[in-house]
Amino acid sequence: MAIAGAIEIAYLAAAVLFIVGLKLLSSPTTARRGMFLAELGMLLAICGTLLNAQIVTYTWIAVGLAIGSVAGAIIAIWTPMTAMPQRTALSHAFGALAATLVGVAEYHSHHHHLDTVKMVALGFEVMLGGLTFTGSIMAFAKLQGLLPGAPMTYRGQNVSNIALFFGIVGITIYLCFFPSASALFYVMVALALLFGVLLVIPIGAADMPVVIALLNSYAGLAGSATGFALDNKILIIAGALDGASGLILSILMCKAMNRSITNVLFGAFGQAPAGDADGAAAAVQGTVRSSSVEEAAEMLSRSESVVVVPGYGMAVSQAQHAVKDLTDTLAEKGVDVRFAIHPVAGRMPGHMNVLLAEAGVSYEKLFDMDQINDDFRRVDVAIVIGANDVVNPAARNNKSSPIYGMPILNVDLARSVMVLKRSMAAGFAGIENELFYRDNTTMVFGDAKKTVEGFIEAMKRASLAA
Repeated sequence: MAIAGAIEIAYLAAAVLFIVGLKLLSSPTTARRGMFLAELGMLLAICGTLLNAQIVTYTWIAVGLAIGSVAGAIIAIWTPMTAMPQRTALSHAFGALAATLVGVAEYHSHHHHLDTVKMVALGFEVMLGGLTFTGSIMAFAKLQGLLPGAPMTYRGQNVSNIALFFGIVGITIYLCFFPSASALFYVMVALALLFGVLLVIPIGAADMPVVIALLNSYAGLAGSATGFALDNKILIIAGALDGASGLILSILMCKAMNRSITNVLFGAFGQAPAGDADGAAAAVQGTVRSSSVEEAAEMLSRSESVVVVPGYGMAVSQAQHAVKDLTDTLAEKGVDVRFAIHPVAGRMPGHMNVLLAEAGVSYEKLFDMDQINDDFRRVDVAIVIGANDVVNPAARNNKSSPIYGMPILNVDLARSVMVLKRSMAAGFAGIENELFYRDNTTMVFGDAKKTVEGFIEAMKRASLAA
């Protein structure tokens, strides 16, 4: 009884720490503390589980602990911050795979004696775990460049995917009443794994932030179902928290793009027809003006207020440290520098926040779209680093644009706009950016990191000459 009581206390403490940690993660200033509390909660949950009287031997548990610890250390030490989206996708994949394997093992051991309630939990555990595992692997492959970032589509794809999904659900429901039909169970597992692949490949890389949040929700629900199957309270609680937070985050990010989850999953956004893209390009009026690094640096030196708008291009060029150095240099000259963060900038929720925090940018300098959008009219220079669709005025002005209605950062309202970009290539929406042709916009072409470093050097030379 003493051991059982210790387990319950450990689980209760872990649940409280998970909830408090999740709450603290909602703010950049408290996120680090929230992460530590959640880690402590997980440690208590593991310790409580290791006290379970049903454990026959700790040999394989020790082996798994050693392998997991080594793998976790390697990932933590050698994964660059620019690869966090891929690492997050892999984490979802491993968690979902664990839930799937536990479900398969539980079914294999007890399928002749399962009641309907437990079979319902096992069915959903394996179904959600299987599709989340392969779906997360596909997301990782797209983010890593192993698969094309553009949607991979074929005729009748949505119809076949929906039919496959209902087929999986139908088999799962049948198994709930006839759990001994083991052949159907393994067919359901295989179909769930296939569905995960087919679900993600038609989704473009531009929608990966939403997809990652949604896969996080699926993995959490699979974990919660595992808790019901194993009668483990902390798994139920942790999985429910994970599932609910992932779903809420998905909805918030869809709102930030003015799109629905069904449109993300079935819209193949990011592969606009060639005719539409050409039409959008032809409709853009204006002249593109470019500046040298020295001219752009002089403009920044003469500014009083600067807002930096980071995007995926900053992550690709790994320019976050150079951007931090630039803000320090400008601050020494008395320039007020802030950062404007769009909710879907990058490849995962909070991608830009993570990169800038890793570079040492103060949390107080980071502003959400709603906090800073009204201030752009009073900004001397807005620097856009690798962002595209999230600053495209077509979202406000062009009703025929595929991004019309999407909330954007109002950088075009700044007195001057400086866009750091490798080329004039279109963004993931496949359309030209009207911002590039505005009278107050200057393009600075080249690698973002080298360009920003050039700004710093040019300002230092100008200071020495003065």
